[in-house]
Amino acid sequence: MSTKLIYHMCRRDEWLAAEGAGHYPGSSQDRADGFIHFSTAEQIVESAARHRSGQTGLVLLAVDPEALGAALKWEESRGGALFPHLYGALPVTAVRRVDDLPLGADGRHVFPTDLGGL
Repeated sequence: MSTKLIYHMCRRDEWLAAEGAGHYPGSSQDRADGFIHFSTAEQIVESAARHRSGQTGLVLLAVDPEALGAALKWEESRGGALFPHLYGALPVTAVRRVDDLPLGADGRHVFPTDLGGL
């Protein structure tokens, strides 16, 4: 697929634990599904609205897909679009940036303005 960054949302405490361990095993939902859910820059805002609506204390991980190797699969999901799924733990060394993901006054998450240009 593309070498653009891919994105994952998780709780800040989950990410802090991952930094200490050297890898992120995914959320409880990721583990139940058998892979870590990612989105592209074009998909992440809708993914947040659908799956993390109103949640506070989240961070947005910007990840280099090339650092994930063959464990990253692009699979059809919502509306037939291809989404990146990681079959295995996310090494913290693949994460290029971590941003807070606060809620705006409208209750929606406020994303960095430079999502696609990292």
